[in-house]
Amino acid sequence: MTRLRELGVRPIAGLLHHGSGPAGTNLLDPQFPEKFARYAAAVARRYPSLDAYTPINEPLTTARFSALYGHWYPHATDPLSFARALLAQCRGIVLAMRAIREVRPDAQLIQTEDFGKTFSTPALHYQAHFENERRWITWDLLSGWVGAKHPLRSYFKWAGISDAEIDFFSIHPCPPDIIGVNYYVTSERYLDSDLFAHEPETRGGNGQDDYADIAAVRSPLREFTGLAHRLDEIKRRYRTPIVITEAHIGCTADEQMRWLMQIWNECRSARDDGADVRAVTVWALLGSFDWNSLVTRAAGHYEAGAFDVSRGDVRPTALAGAVRALARNGHYEHPFLNSPGWWRSPEPLERCA
Repeated sequence: MTRLRELGVRPIAGLLHHGSGPAGTNLLDPQFPEKFARYAAAVARRYPSLDAYTPINEPLTTARFSALYGHWYPHATDPLSFARALLAQCRGIVLAMRAIREVRPDAQLIQTEDFGKTFSTPALHYQAHFENERRWITWDLLSGWVGAKHPLRSYFKWAGISDAEIDFFSIHPCPPDIIGVNYYVTSERYLDSDLFAHEPETRGGNGQDDYADIAAVRSPLREFTGLAHRLDEIKRRYRTPIVITEAHIGCTADEQMRWLMQIWNECRSARDDGADVRAVTVWALLGSFDWNSLVTRAAGHYEAGAFDVSRGDVRPTALAGAVRALARNGHYEHPFLNSPGWWRSPEPLERCA
């Protein structure tokens, strides 16, 4: 922390980035929020200079993967577990920020979520509509907006959640000071009724209909995809400052540069249209292991970021040059950028994740 201050870096402290924390708790533990808040209080007391926090990263995404799809611990696969995992994380954020602000009253909440939009064939419009309402739920809960008329209120009650559990958030609102958007080439989805037109791993369903769930950039309907559209939606709904908290594509260095520059240019366009976009974060700066399988396999698959640490040292990649130029002067040029990314070709190929 001392070195960061010397360098003029203002850190945003993330306290839980997917998962449940230590072995003594999990997302379905009724005491998870209080346990998490005690941890947040300890962090705030130990590092009183910290004034910006993301207590829990992507609560909706974590709840889906941990308690609806069963990919991550505690590996539940039912709507009630999903709802409880989501509410536990959001309640934990509220209690954590309350504890943190007892030490730093000016501490800011930068709340992240993976964000896109779901499109579909006509028969699945109802499912796409539900997912497009659900994508807002983290920020809506924290803002205290999930009242009697909220589109997901009836879903929570159907799943088995009590009114008191939901009303906690309207009684104790903790709206984000800044909304953090994690945006990937796969964040926009397309639900296709033609189940067998796609690879077996894309096939699933909702208990009523079976369908394939694919990235929208690999679908015939891409007109309304793209970060600029999503930033406009967020701007209109919340009127809150926005940062891109994760911008990455697992691919070759040239495609990584194209993706970053697309994100950067769409953010500039959104700012020109009135969105208060503050920053773009290159995530992960030092790369990631096994995210090609959503960390469901320990295969040691490494994706470099702006730096490559796969050989035991820290080596800048071609992407680092783009990051450096954007940080210094907001502009970057390279011959690679004269060609479109694969996701913008007329018939996108499944080349990268």
